[in-house]
Amino acid sequence: QGKLMESGGGLVQVGGSLTLSCTASVQPFNCYDMGWFRQTPGNQRELVASIKSGLSTSYNEGVEGRFTISRDNAKKLLFLRMNSLKPEDSGRYFCNSIPTFFPWGQGTQVTVSS
Repeated sequence: QGKLMESGGGLVQVGGSLTLSCTASVQPFNCYDMGWFRQTPGNQRELVASIKSGLSTSYNEGVEGRFTISRDNAKKLLFLRMNSLKPEDSGRYFCNSIPTFFPWGQGTQVTVSS
C-alpha cells in the first residue's frame, strides 16, 4: 500500500494564499488520477480539485479560478495552490487517488480567518 503525507497548511487571513503539498509514496504515481479533498467537522470529505494522469484538471465550483492543482510525477508530488482564500475554504485537506485506493494520511489543516 502507498503512503500519503500532506503539508503546507496553516492560519491565513482572508484573501491570503497557501500552497499545499502531498508526498505520495505510491507506484506508479504517474498512472493515478489524484485529488485534493477537504473535510470540515461533522462532514464527509469532499473533492475540491482533481488532476488526471494526463494532466487535465477539474475543480469544485466554489474554488474554480482561485485554486490550482498540479503534480510533479518525477518527484511523486501533488500540489494545491490556494489564492484569494475565504473562510469557507477552511478545513482539513487530504490528498488521495481517484478513486481513493490508498490509506488516508493525516491531512493538513487550513484555517482562514476573517
